Amino acid sequence: GREARDICAVTVASVSEALGAGEIMLNCIDKDGQGTGFDHPLMKAVSNAVTIPVIASSGAGKEEHFTNVFKETNVQAALAAGMFHRKEVEIEAVKRHMMENGTLARV
Repeated sequence: GREARDICAVTVASVSEALGAGEIMLNCIDKDGQGTGFDHPLMKAVSNAVTIPVIASSGAGKEEHFTNVFKETNVQAALAAGMFHRKEVEIEAVKRHMMENGTLARV
């Protein structure tokens, strides 16, 4: 949500892992629906702080946003919804861009 809390995402992720979480889907509400790319500083901070997989969410709007989040952070997965539902970008185009830029993608 948009209510401020006196705790950071890294702490929440670390505690979640300690309590048994198997993965973290990390959403940045400020990036949600913007199409300007994932929040790399947030994704990097959390993915560097935990040993469980982190899934980047919110902000994707172009093929390169996926390639970039994998190259610039340690997330293990990334997701998007709106850009695919609205047919702004095809899933195959994202996979192709990633593979052309040396990032593995499931085919």
